[in-house]
Amino acid sequence: MQTATQDLQELTAAAHGAAGAAAAASDAVRASWLLAIADALDANVAELVEIADSETRLGSVRLTGEVARTTGQLRLFARVITEGSYLEAVIDHANPAATPPSPDLRRILRPVGPVAVFSASNFPFAFSVAGGDTASALAVGCPVIVKAHSGHLELSRRTAEIVSQALADAGAPAGLFALVAGREAGTALVQDPLIKAVGFTGSIPGGRALFDLAVSRPEPIPFYGELGSLNPVVITPGALAARGSALASGLAASFTMGAGQFCTKPGLVFIPAGSAFGAELAAACAGKAAAPMLTDRIAAAFPGGLAGLAAQPGVEVLSGTVEQDAETDGASAVVLSTTVANVIAHPAQLLEECFGPATLLIEYGSEAELFAALALVPGSLTATVHAEDGEDIAALVEQLSGLAGRVLFGGWPTGVAVNWAQQHGGPYPATTSLFTSVGATAVRRFQRPVAYQDAPEALLPEALREDNPLAIPRRVDGTLRLA
Repeated sequence: MQTATQDLQELTAAAHGAAGAAAAASDAVRASWLLAIADALDANVAELVEIADSETRLGSVRLTGEVARTTGQLRLFARVITEGSYLEAVIDHANPAATPPSPDLRRILRPVGPVAVFSASNFPFAFSVAGGDTASALAVGCPVIVKAHSGHLELSRRTAEIVSQALADAGAPAGLFALVAGREAGTALVQDPLIKAVGFTGSIPGGRALFDLAVSRPEPIPFYGELGSLNPVVITPGALAARGSALASGLAASFTMGAGQFCTKPGLVFIPAGSAFGAELAAACAGKAAAPMLTDRIAAAFPGGLAGLAAQPGVEVLSGTVEQDAETDGASAVVLSTTVANVIAHPAQLLEECFGPATLLIEYGSEAELFAALALVPGSLTATVHAEDGEDIAALVEQLSGLAGRVLFGGWPTGVAVNWAQQHGGPYPATTSLFTSVGATAVRRFQRPVAYQDAPEALLPEALREDNPLAIPRRVDGTLRLA
């Protein structure tokens, strides 16, 4: 399943042709498109899960839940665009008395145009053909061309068929959605002059290569990539003393979930030096069975990543083994341990993501040591702190806020709620931008601001007209008005 260059050009031309109609469609109409896709996916869930399980080995329970998450995302974005604040409509009436005199200015967000979306390996539904990137782009009126992931091609093809039929039945314009496959097609898609933005979820090397292509085009375009994340966890002395065993059990469940293939897996855990936490975590992992990984390529890479960490001076394997055949037997949990001093001495080798069920415990002897090591941690999607009431963690929280997009107090980062407040994105390399790929404000990636100065009322978008016919929230002369 490889898309030829001529076919790709025809698809991008069709997307370009659909962009005007998609942008002009009302929020209610575009919401109906999203709801039609959601209903169609729900109606075909059994077939889709069967295909997905045969290609990814994630199991029917996990995959059925992921379909529900996917359709939930589509329905969320339908609510987002009909609520209206996503447009960020602003009106400043003319003020001749100002210095200098101010004209009538009205600002709104408009769709950027056709968008390329790259599917992820680890979420064959929620970050794939009909996932959050596709849903958020379609919601604001951007045609979408999805590049299928090689790990689930048949699922991608069937999902695309369902999405295309749902859109056609809902009256959406031809060319609004399409699927391509193959590495060459993906590269050409980013470079196509009719594509105006890219959404990507995948590895740092692959994402960085596409990012460089996107920004080196004659017309550079935004590239919203989610690339890699270590998701550091800090356990304070008070938390360790109060509930060390429970924390060990919780961590074991989190870093092995989905065979450690979640982008929010806690890969680094800072613990007070000299505790028994490592032994407790090893015990909590003892009964966990090996699990198949998503693709043979990922399974083949996992032992190499483990070996690279274990070979570093001062690193000890506390649980599991680095000598494993993840392709044949599945990946088994591995707990490694080192010290802050070692991390400070070898940050490039120790602060590298190992995709799979592995985590690195890092012992710190003082707050100063902890802060010095955290300063070296690359940007992450999440950062977690486990502390007790009365412990002064204000400075710690400030530092964690600087390196991650979501800071958790208690709990574990695996699991990303899909709602209005979610932020799924952090400093590079977690993402290549400051935007979220999950939640209501994910739509902002595919919009650009346009201001209208002294425009005739009849030519203004409805959201900017004086009588507010859409009854949406707007900021008028500096005051936020809810309708």
